[in-house]
Amino acid sequence: MGTAVMLVKDSPPDAPEIQPAAPADRKRRGRRENLAGYLFMSPWIAGFLLLTAGPMAASFYFAFTDYNLFNSPRWIGFDNFTKMFEDPRWQKSVEVTAKYVVIGTPLKLLLALGVALLLAQSRRGQAFYRAAFYAPSLIGASVSVGFVWRALFSDDAIVDRTQSFFGLHTGGWVGDPDWVLYSLVALTVWQFGAPMVIFLAGLKQVPRELYEAAEVDGAGPLRRFWNITLPMISPVLFFNVLLETIHSFQIFGSAYVVSNATCGPADATLVYTCYLYQKGFKESQMGFASAMAWMLLLAVALVTAVLFWSQKRWVHYEEDAR
Repeated sequence: MGTAVMLVKDSPPDAPEIQPAAPADRKRRGRRENLAGYLFMSPWIAGFLLLTAGPMAASFYFAFTDYNLFNSPRWIGFDNFTKMFEDPRWQKSVEVTAKYVVIGTPLKLLLALGVALLLAQSRRGQAFYRAAFYAPSLIGASVSVGFVWRALFSDDAIVDRTQSFFGLHTGGWVGDPDWVLYSLVALTVWQFGAPMVIFLAGLKQVPRELYEAAEVDGAGPLRRFWNITLPMISPVLFFNVLLETIHSFQIFGSAYVVSNATCGPADATLVYTCYLYQKGFKESQMGFASAMAWMLLLAVALVTAVLFWSQKRWVHYEEDAR
């Protein structure tokens, strides 16, 4: 009896029931949380408005004006776009850029995929090879590499001497209008490390059971690659094609440095952005340059839309098979 009394006295009191927060309290707490979120986002929002959205809106207005950076803009409507299509150098820049995109992008992706297939196999020193192949992507866009590339492809340089050793007397590529663009293609292909890493990540996700089943059925390496590897990595392939195509349209630094700031010889390296730079900052035709920039944006958007439309025919997603 005494023990029972002691247990009753020592037992803790019942915990008070927690009342749900009032709606007003929840609203205040939500507003404080939203305010904290906007405060953390404020540097990015300010940067976007001042460095991206603001300049884009200004360039859109300048595209319809006659503006030379020194006088006030004068509204001229669509005259800049009309002059653009009548300008033979603008047409040349479109031709050079299209040639660069069509040749350089597929070669870069083919090399990236080929090296990724080799690195996907287990072998000693794999980490070193991955880092070595990826390194050019980190330094390839620098101005110093552009100077080195220009020196390599100049007259009587290492490329010229190597060609002459094998009986190809073409001279330096940099000074030849027929070959200088291919030196830029070689430079972009040399920077295959970034798409290679993405391809390698996609190859690691392909189930080994599919290859084992194909080997049992007697499928050779080419058939396994065509029927298993390509369909399984098609989303990764689509991503790389899209990304590298957009990057190719934006080429500027390598063309400007390799051509010694002339976009030549004979406008052979007059890519779109190089001509845009000349019109805007050398000739002070900022209205015309703004119109060119928006035409480039429309062209990239059109190519992107075509790629997204075409993916339904050759890109296979996992959920589509369910």
